[in-house]
Amino acid sequence: MALNIEDMRQELEARREALTGLSALSAESRGAVELDQSRVGRLSRMDAMQQQEMAKASESQRAQQIVRIDAALARIRSDDFGFCLDCGEEIAEKRLSVDPATPLCIDCASGRPAHG
Repeated sequence: MALNIEDMRQELEARREALTGLSALSAESRGAVELDQSRVGRLSRMDAMQQQEMAKASESQRAQQIVRIDAALARIRSDDFGFCLDCGEEIAEKRLSVDPATPLCIDCASGRPAHG
């Protein structure tokens, strides 16, 4: 495989750091919504609750991405990086350049029959 594994590792670590930073920045928006009706009107409180739910959903997506990145970093350490977890074939370099955390080749990801 002609991949530059070190570049992929650096990209994954940079993405992980960015996601962790976003998570820290958005912690307050995921916190409890104030119940003080004298400070926040009913519609404002509903809006705040909706924003809180959106922030929680975003955090969940970030957490899933971090898990995928951590798994890819583990594959790099074990020399399994770049190989499909389902069929064992090499994942296309172009696919990995778009998402170095991808664990599956295009055929397995799309549900197509295995190679060959």
